[in-house]
Amino acid sequence: MARLSIRIDIGPDFRVGPGKIVLLETIAAHGSISAAGRALGMSYRRAWTLVEAMNAGFGRPVVEAQSGGRAGGGARLSPLGADLVARYRAIEAAAGAAAAPFLDGLAPPAGGGP
Repeated sequence: MARLSIRIDIGPDFRVGPGKIVLLETIAAHGSISAAGRALGMSYRRAWTLVEAMNAGFGRPVVEAQSGGRAGGGARLSPLGADLVARYRAIEAAAGAAAAPFLDGLAPPAGGGP
């Protein structure tokens, strides 16, 4: 079945799409940028670069560092980061529902491609 993928162009050189949202969700779940990167099969450097791009794009953090404790530091979503994920998922759900009747006719025939 065909599926809709949403990318939001926030500025001329700044966009947010499914990959960045999954990264934020994984940071929230794991409490760490490096653990999120590992879980997603990406390097810490790539994960950090994506987080920094979002922080810079919004002009404030979407991910905040957490101070150490016994297990050391970590990361968590800022209120902006949590709001970004919630808004993106709401947009995705609304757009998916609106597009569903149109997407149904785009599925390839059973048994393969055209």
